[in-house]
Amino acid sequence: MKLWNKGFEPDKMIEEFTVGNDRDLDLLLARYDVEGSLAHIAMLESIGLLTKEELTALTGELKEILAIIDRGEFIIEPGVEDVHSQVELILTQRLGDVGKKIHSGRSRNDQVLVDLKLFMRKEMQRVAKAVAGLFDKLQQLSERHKDVLMPGYTHLQVAMPSSFGLWFGAYAETLVDDMRFVSAAYDVANQNPLGSAAGYGSSFPLDRKMTTQLLGFADLHYNVVAAQMSRGKTERAVAMAISAVASTLGRFAMDVCMFMCQNFGFISFPDELTTGSSIMPHKKNPDVFEIMRGKCNRLQSLPNEIALLTANLPLGYNRDLQLMKDIIFPASTELTSCLEICVMMLDHIIVKDGIVDDPRYDYMFTVEDVNRLTLDGMPFRDAYRTIGMQVQRGEYRPTRSVSHTHVGSIGNLCNDQIREKMREVAAHLGVQV
Repeated sequence: MKLWNKGFEPDKMIEEFTVGNDRDLDLLLARYDVEGSLAHIAMLESIGLLTKEELTALTGELKEILAIIDRGEFIIEPGVEDVHSQVELILTQRLGDVGKKIHSGRSRNDQVLVDLKLFMRKEMQRVAKAVAGLFDKLQQLSERHKDVLMPGYTHLQVAMPSSFGLWFGAYAETLVDDMRFVSAAYDVANQNPLGSAAGYGSSFPLDRKMTTQLLGFADLHYNVVAAQMSRGKTERAVAMAISAVASTLGRFAMDVCMFMCQNFGFISFPDELTTGSSIMPHKKNPDVFEIMRGKCNRLQSLPNEIALLTANLPLGYNRDLQLMKDIIFPASTELTSCLEICVMMLDHIIVKDGIVDDPRYDYMFTVEDVNRLTLDGMPFRDAYRTIGMQVQRGEYRPTRSVSHTHVGSIGNLCNDQIREKMREVAAHLGVQV
């Protein structure tokens, strides 16, 4: 069954090429397709295109389809083109001609758009919840290990004192900025395209504000052409959000892999959370974080994929847009799984104390001693030269004491203020922190 059926079937090879795995991906949209139809038929009844009895019958059957979806029993039958056709087929089989009326004033273009908007809006909330979970864990670890010093690096050379509180806390605050991307993508998705039909509106007196309210959208795409143009734009916003979070998580995974190796030895994990070697019996490999790093690097390609797919499309709907499902649909699940496994691993992280007592880290205290001399009255350039010459002559002996008190420094992490920033952003997405 095809919504566009005109009495002929396309060549089978053509159909297989153009449909691809779209039917499988459509199963993820089933709930949203039914929700969109429920709002649409309520609106159709309000403008006189359905009777109250027809609305009652259609609503009852659509809610039964929702129950089938919730039980995991919904399928797209062989020969049925997509989820939209399957829902309409079920209604027609059960209600006859009444089932055929649900498409009045609607095109599959705006029907797909509604499904995608609802899906991506929900996925951004799911990503936001997972980001908030990692944020909480990083803040807990920042407070727990705030007094444990570690070397800070520039150019991968030992530079200045840092701390585990600073390291964990830095990634927590960076996630706040990433959450802003998620929030922005949510806002782009949170606009109603229903009623734009094929992209040029309808001669029916559709009440688009009513469906906006019924579907819980914050606003609607007013211009019907702009509504259709939002396909691709919304996916790009979601891709940017996923990429932003993946960038932070991938960088953190790299730090973990580096700090676990014997040359650093700053952190470790229980044996059962690492893997071994088939030839080297001593190995404890950070495979979880290596896979995480690889997945996050791959997720960062999403905006480019979407950009290239949509770069030279003309105005109006084009079938190329179907391919974005294949890009976006698995991505949010991939990212949330990485975020969740990261939290699980951090539940068991072992932080090594006394790292900076090792003589190899003596020079990370040079700036502290330059500042100390400056505070005692010596001009900064003279203090810098004094400590520099001690280093050159091999006479430098660090004091190994650190006193950083300004906002955001080792001794003043401001985790409460950072949490408040995250709370404000997350609240917009309905996520508690």
